[in-house]
Amino acid sequence: MTRLVDEVVGRLRADAQINPSTLALRVDALARFRRASEPYLPPEWLEPARAVAARAGQRLARSRAHTVVAVAGGTGSGKSSLFNALAGRELSPVGVRRPTTGQPYACVWGPPAEAAPVLDWLQVPPANRFAPERPLDSDHRAGLPGLVLLDLPDFDSIEQDHAVEVERLLELVDLVVWVVDPQKYADRVLHERHLHRFRRHRDVTLVVLNQIDLLDDGDVPRVLADLDHLLIADGLAGAPTVATSAVAGPAGVSGLRSSLQRVVSARRAALQRLSADVDAVVAGLADLVGPEPPELSVDRVPELVGGLAEAVGAGRLVRAAERSYRARANAAMSGPLLRWALRDRAGAAEPVGPSAPDPVGRAAIHLAVRSVAGRAAAGLPPPWPDALADAARSQLDDLPAELAAAVAPAGARPGQFGDPWWWPLVSVAQWLATGAAVVGLGWLLAGWLVQLVALPVDPPRAGAAPVPVLLLAGGLLSVGALLVLARLLARWAARRERARTAGAVRAALAEVGRVRVVEPVRAVLDGYAEARAALRTAGSR
Repeated sequence: MTRLVDEVVGRLRADAQINPSTLALRVDALARFRRASEPYLPPEWLEPARAVAARAGQRLARSRAHTVVAVAGGTGSGKSSLFNALAGRELSPVGVRRPTTGQPYACVWGPPAEAAPVLDWLQVPPANRFAPERPLDSDHRAGLPGLVLLDLPDFDSIEQDHAVEVERLLELVDLVVWVVDPQKYADRVLHERHLHRFRRHRDVTLVVLNQIDLLDDGDVPRVLADLDHLLIADGLAGAPTVATSAVAGPAGVSGLRSSLQRVVSARRAALQRLSADVDAVVAGLADLVGPEPPELSVDRVPELVGGLAEAVGAGRLVRAAERSYRARANAAMSGPLLRWALRDRAGAAEPVGPSAPDPVGRAAIHLAVRSVAGRAAAGLPPPWPDALADAARSQLDDLPAELAAAVAPAGARPGQFGDPWWWPLVSVAQWLATGAAVVGLGWLLAGWLVQLVALPVDPPRAGAAPVPVLLLAGGLLSVGALLVLARLLARWAARRERARTAGAVRAALAEVGRVRVVEPVRAVLDGYAEARAALRTAGSR
């Protein structure tokens, strides 16, 4: 007449790896997930994780020696009669019309004082706490001490506060015995609103087909088979079913009593229930995490620095630096004939500072910032892309001014990298060549004046050429050659100066981009990585 629940008992006993330490680690992982993702996810999305973590801590802090079993059912299912039959006495009022009492009743096997902390946590009124009838319990006392059996209000009560009380207690108990009757065992409200919701709690769910005394003996297996099919559709495939008859006396509930005896003796239901709660929360949060977060740095987002450079006119800065360097180099390496004129030109080559971003520049900044958020969000599930975009834009208003301040020291400042050592050497050579030309010219002029007064002049010669002529010609040729060399050196060095200035400007821009854009985005990615790792830990048994 009954089908025992050996399957659930076997699962409870076989699941010995679920111990308080393991469960505590999973619950702690849920708390870490909530802390890591709290700044970025809506609070209502994280409420299940918070509630389960709090409930697990509260339940594990109470007596582990007690197993809380709730008898739940709708009006007319006979759940209160079944509760009374298990207790061996009339404890819970039996009603045939709705509503009945909205308070739970508890029957405690064992010293009532030891179960008081659990019952206080369940908010069962002291007046509704009872002990079973001893004569009926004598044959089963060895396995039932520690059982706390609750009779819940009808889940389909027309009184809203009754339904709320049922929902509250269903979240707290260790194991639920769902009581159905032959007339309403296929009730859609029961299956869609309740049993399906507990599809991840198969190991702590029993379904009782009560009132089998209303069926012929041959109909009981058929109804049980149909009930099994309905449970499969609910996601509770394999959940054990038991046939009972509360009016048949102890024999009518012996199968259920034996099942409860095995469950209580295993003392795993509380851990199983909390573990299933964690499983359900993890499954509900699974869509919030996905692949590993990408590695993010300024180097990995070149368009960020490019956009910032465009916004502050970095190209104009480095070109100005090149022009300024060439003017200064030409002036520094020129001889006395051109030095003063070129020095004035070098002084006129004033450094060019960064420009305040115009609308085009601001658009470039927005595009650069958006590129960072886009790269960071690649492949991540909602709402992380929105959180990354918000983080990338979080300091956008202050960015233009900070970019200008950062680039200004790295712009076209004369001598910012120091003057090269070969400038003085070329300048000295220019002076020597000019001096040689001046000496040669002066010597020739002196000889010409001497010849005017008819004095004999015979200047020294180097071979066939007079030395004054060699000095003048050699000096002039050397000045011209050094001038060409100075121009070539200045052009080459100016290009190097441009590259160094461009590097300094990009480094300054990259630092601002790192601090003001990349770091806020990386903080969100770190939160995502921590949440992802925590959820993986919470989901591993």
